[in-house]
Amino acid sequence: MAKKQYAVIGMGRFGSSVANTLSEMGFDVLAIDSDEQRTQAVSNIVTHAVSADSTDEEALRALGIRNFDVVVVAIGEDIQSSILTTLILKDLGVGTIIVKAQNELHGKVLEKIGADKVIFPERDMGMRVAHHLTSPNILDYIEISEDYSILELKASQDMVGKNLRELDIRARFGCNVMAIKHGTKMDISPYADAPLSEDDVLVIVGEKSDLTKLELAYPK
Repeated sequence: MAKKQYAVIGMGRFGSSVANTLSEMGFDVLAIDSDEQRTQAVSNIVTHAVSADSTDEEALRALGIRNFDVVVVAIGEDIQSSILTTLILKDLGVGTIIVKAQNELHGKVLEKIGADKVIFPERDMGMRVAHHLTSPNILDYIEISEDYSILELKASQDMVGKNLRELDIRARFGCNVMAIKHGTKMDISPYADAPLSEDDVLVIVGEKSDLTKLELAYPK
């Protein structure tokens, strides 16, 4: 199965954070910004970095933007450019469009014109968004230090019916399952031999690099 391809438009703090994290997770990323200095700053990290005007339909068409699985519009203060870029992406037939909004009104406009998901940076850090994008089973991702994070992972099809002893997450990935959520109930001392059900959520702590390996091992 081919890896998903991502494009991120707007290399401010938020956009570059999303692009960097996706790249670190091993995905192909195209970074786009009208400012050449910004694209240069990420050129060594992402797969491709291009200086282009995202409100120019022909420029986006030439970049083959419609071939990307997900496009993140992370344009900064220019709300007009954000809306116009989203309209163009929709018109070109991009499969999934994620857009950063400045405020609630901007967000409502983006939803009305076809954005698949609207992100509010004050509520969603770039890193957390990147983890949500790459796996539908990631319910939350919280940084607790420079090196460690906590991950909430919905039990994937490959996990259902198996128990913690069989999954052996600690030995395989170096991460620890702190708890398992069963609906509204939180089990902070999960029984190692109890099989996981479809709606179970694992609360896992570990180093960021180890959590990334775990995410990629259970993508769905």
